[in-house]
Amino acid sequence: MYFTHADAVWNLHPNLRALAVATEDVRDTKEAPAVLERLATVIKERQAGAAEAEMPEIAAWRETFSRMGMKPTQYRCASEALLRRYRKSQEMPRFHPLVDYLNHVSMAFGIPIAAFDRAHVAEGITVRPADGTETYLTFQGDTEHPGEGEVVFADPEGHAHSRRWTYRQSARSVVSADTGQVLIVAEAHHATAHDDLLALEAELRVGLPALGARIGSSTLMSSPQRFEFV
Repeated sequence: MYFTHADAVWNLHPNLRALAVATEDVRDTKEAPAVLERLATVIKERQAGAAEAEMPEIAAWRETFSRMGMKPTQYRCASEALLRRYRKSQEMPRFHPLVDYLNHVSMAFGIPIAAFDRAHVAEGITVRPADGTETYLTFQGDTEHPGEGEVVFADPEGHAHSRRWTYRQSARSVVSADTGQVLIVAEAHHATAHDDLLALEAELRVGLPALGARIGSSTLMSSPQRFEFV
């Protein structure tokens, strides 16, 4: 299996940095309240220091969305959406131990994180502009076709596993109780993205084992690159 970005994405977004992680033994994950409580403290400190739009990580994604012709107040990257929801409620609904953990990591770092059930991805994922033929499965069970040029996470069979880049994932490859292997992707554009993604990777190497999962392999991308894993 593989993960990569199309040259067209790198050409338009040269500041992009990405972390890709292949995770094993996800089916055996367990709740780890201590891990979430530790991250919740970091999230609260982050939110006490600045509004979401003022955070460098999110400001850079807002600029990226604007460059793609989307209103950043209408389409928010995943980390901003999570932080805004958390600011209002000071808690998050529970979905799956791995997803709950990654949501907290995303908020703690201000960086969007996607998690894909590898069993429902054909061969691999390329982040690329859509050609208009891809199919995207909503959580309501409807099928949509991303517009031509929209950045999607696509596999070779034409399944779009996300829409508008980091805006919304597809129900097709969502992590569930039956998931055994996961591809985790974190992407950023801000000035310290490289170092922050290294720190995020270090967090995963501590947090994932606390849940019972493990990292099979990982890579940090700062240029066109293909991450291959089994």
